[in-house]
Amino acid sequence: MRKQVVKNIVRRELLKIDGRDVELGVKLNPQARRMIVKVHPTSGEVIVIAPSKRALDRAVEFARSEAAWIARQLAQVPSRVVLTPGAHIPFRGKEHAIQRGEEGPVVVSEREQIIRVSGRLEHAPRRIVDFLKRNAKQECETKSFGFAARLGLKPSRITVRDTASRWGSCSSTKSLSFSWRLIMAPPFVLDYVVAHEVAHMKEMNHGENFWRIVEELIGDVTKPQAWLRQHGAALHRYRPR
Repeated sequence: MRKQVVKNIVRRELLKIDGRDVELGVKLNPQARRMIVKVHPTSGEVIVIAPSKRALDRAVEFARSEAAWIARQLAQVPSRVVLTPGAHIPFRGKEHAIQRGEEGPVVVSEREQIIRVSGRLEHAPRRIVDFLKRNAKQECETKSFGFAARLGLKPSRITVRDTASRWGSCSSTKSLSFSWRLIMAPPFVLDYVVAHEVAHMKEMNHGENFWRIVEELIGDVTKPQAWLRQHGAALHRYRPR
């Protein structure tokens, strides 16, 4: 499905929502049929979309009129956890404590369930993210090539990104992309997402043949699907800042 094209933010304003200042992005989208306010379910970003330049003058006032709705949506956004020493994050489905370390830049102890990061404190969040991305890339590559080989196929490219709306994707050229946040989920969840996208290399749909292939690769699909529905959004609360 194609996403609606929305132009860049025209300007930013501050709204008072439940007694606190909330940044509002004002965007112009000539394809929009009417004024609309959106709250990103994982980042909490608030934007108002105007269908014309003339409507831009009324965009902020329209957003103010939707303050109660915005407050309800923001209340559902997972609280943010900054990836710095003292925080706890999931890694391969198990909670790990982030601590200061001397070796590094990042060393993980699976037995102690500790992730140690060295260097200056302000560099810790980026080092942790880089560590998670490397592990996600390695795991997704290993699983992708393994699953694809069982189907007699080979991915053309594998990337990891910080996607907000998709855990994975497969292009018509057999290029696979995954969210690096999958490395925080239990291994059976990562396996499911990878198998799902590898299956799309053969079936670019969600028909019976597609699901048969996924089940052949990993077995039961209901358990990882249920985990993602219940816990998936919370993985977006872990951020470098």
